[in-house]
This record gives sequence, structure tokens and C-alpha cells, in this order.
Amino acid sequence: MSNEIDAKYKKIGNILNKAGPYILTDSVIEILKYSILEDNLDFLMAFKKNISQTMEQLKESITKYCENSYSEEEILKKVDQLAKQGVMFDQPNRHGIIVFRLAPIFRQFEYTFMKKLEKTDEYIGLARLFHETEKDLGALAQNDYDNLPNMLKGMPAQDRTIPIRENKETGEEIKIIVNEELEVPEEQIVTVQDIKKIIEKFEDIAVGQCYCRQKEDFLGHQCEQNPPGESCFTLGKSARHTTKHGFTRLISKEEALNILKDIEDAGLVHKVYHLNSDLSKDEVAICNCCSCCCPTSKVSVMFPSVNISNYTVNIDRDSCIGCGTCVEKCFNQVLELNDDGIAEKVEEECVGCGVCAYLCPENAISLIKGPQRRVNIIPEKEKA
Repeated sequence: MSNEIDAKYKKIGNILNKAGPYILTDSVIEILKYSILEDNLDFLMAFKKNISQTMEQLKESITKYCENSYSEEEILKKVDQLAKQGVMFDQPNRHGIIVFRLAPIFRQFEYTFMKKLEKTDEYIGLARLFHETEKDLGALAQNDYDNLPNMLKGMPAQDRTIPIRENKETGEEIKIIVNEELEVPEEQIVTVQDIKKIIEKFEDIAVGQCYCRQKEDFLGHQCEQNPPGESCFTLGKSARHTTKHGFTRLISKEEALNILKDIEDAGLVHKVYHLNSDLSKDEVAICNCCSCCCPTSKVSVMFPSVNISNYTVNIDRDSCIGCGTCVEKCFNQVLELNDDGIAEKVEEECVGCGVCAYLCPENAISLIKGPQRRVNIIPEKEKA
């Protein structure tokens, strides 16, 4: 019976993978069992051919692909159950018509751990399952390690870094040096580079727990940067969806900016996400990342990722006193003190986050602005 049930969940996993591919390991199947009641497996077969449907389309698909029939009331009840588990979206399109759309499998992790959860055996077990899926991906990366650079060429950027704009000690704006020697491609998309301006763009803003840090906390690892618990934002339509289903809470722009100030004081990095990783579309979320918990940092990465940035760090040798604050706080550990006791960039994975410039007590760090560049983050090769 267990093998038969696993086969059903794997079939549904293959359908969910049309929303965003994920390897269906044993751990993933167990996560699907947590997120999807057996009673909903038949209903999800309606999305076999189309992962995004209106009510009328869904009713027609149910007659084709489901063993059972469902009334409109039953459909809405099942959609609500699945949306509250991060399996489905139920949002209006630009014409105001509600569209039911499957979410990528990993959205179940993000949304579930955005809620403030009790540290129960159930959630600790779920955190372990998600950690196992990350290890599985890490093993795949190690097995094909020499091919990772080629893999990254076709990989869309996961996030975009937004720099902090002022120095904490002085309150002065961080100096931005425009690199005029670099030619900016004509087709480059102009994107908002100020976190405050991104907040101002949206009427609906929601905040929840950082899903990475809460998961790591459940696994016994406390974040080294002591950040605010609520530090993951959703924006616009995503904010309305995540609050409707209990993952986040709606907040004012003023409260959002206050939380962001605490986030900057903790040395976290502002990373924004665009719909379908398309920079021409509006931002849908803001993560605020630490090195020790975020799987996109050079410190914690298991599977390759790509970041978009317009900035890189610049250190004034005459002003630097060699205190080492920037070295300690650097997200991707690209800074070191040289033999003269002066900070310098020694690696290429600088995402231009401005954390070092914000926290530098001497205001000795500026940022160089250039065209958008892809920052590839690759895990270290494990020793044989």
C-alpha cells in the first residue's frame, strides 16, 4: 500500500514540477505527504495538462482527468486547503478573474516557514526533510562539479541585490562611484536600486519570518547575526496572497522601513525577487539574508546560484584603519586585511550589498556602480 501511495504522490510531484522543476527524492515525496492530503490527490490531477486555470477551465479538466466530480463549493474548499499549504495560488488576473495556479514544490518550504511556528516534533521533522532535499541537491552538484560553470550559463538569476545607501556611524550617504569606463548595454533593463523606493512602489506590503533562519533554528543552529525574526517581505499581489492564507501579516510602509532599519543594523543583505526571475517585471518579495543560514551565500551554498548586482565594493586605503569590521560582516567573505592591515577585495563574488560600507566606523568604503552583472555562487568542492 505504501508503494502505491508513494506512486500517487510522485505522479502529483511530476505535475507540480511543471510550475518549477525539482528532483523528486524520497524526502520530497515525504514533504508532499505533509502538504497534500490524500483526499486532494485526485483533485490535483485536474492540473495534469494546465497548471493555471480559471474556475470554468478547472471544472472541464476535472471531468477529463479526475476520478471524482467536485461542486464549485468543494473546489474552493480544496483550493483553500492547498493554498494554505503553499501548494497553490488563487489570485485574480489583470481582468479580475480568479485563476488557480500550482506553485513550485519549494514554495511549500518558503511559505510554511514564513509563519511563526512552535518548535514541535512535527515542524522539526519537516525542517529536517527540507534540509535533506538541500543535501540531495548538493550531492548532485558535487557529482557533476566540473560541469557547474556550464550549468550556470543557462541558469536564471535567483535574486537581485539592493545596496544599503548610507553609513550607520555618520548617517551620510555612501559614496557611489559611477564606472564610466564600462559600456552599459542598450537593452539593459533599468531597475530600482533603493530599498526605500521599492517599498514606496507598493500599497500592499506583508512581512513574515525568514524561512531559512527559522528552519535552521529548528535544526539547532542559531543565526550568528541576531536579526529580527520578521524579515521576509512579500509585495503587491504576493502580499495579499500570503496574508490571506496566514503566512504573513500586512504592515504599513512606515513599519516596513522601521523593520528594514533593524535588518540593516544586523548586517543583513537586501535581496529582491522578480516574478519569474524577469527583471522587467515588478518585485514580488524582499529577502534579507545572512551568511550562515542563506543557501545563496558563499558560506552556506550547497547548489549553485546566480545573483544580479550593479555594484561592487571600493575601499579608501587612506581612510581604512584595519579594524576588520567589513571582513567580519562580508556576506560572501570576499574581503581580507592585507599585510599592511588594510581591507581589500580578494574574491570576485562581491554582490555590492553595501553592508560593509554601512557598518564601517570610518566611512572608508564606497560602492562602484556599473552595468548589471551576474555573480555566480558555487559551492566548494568536497575533498575525496
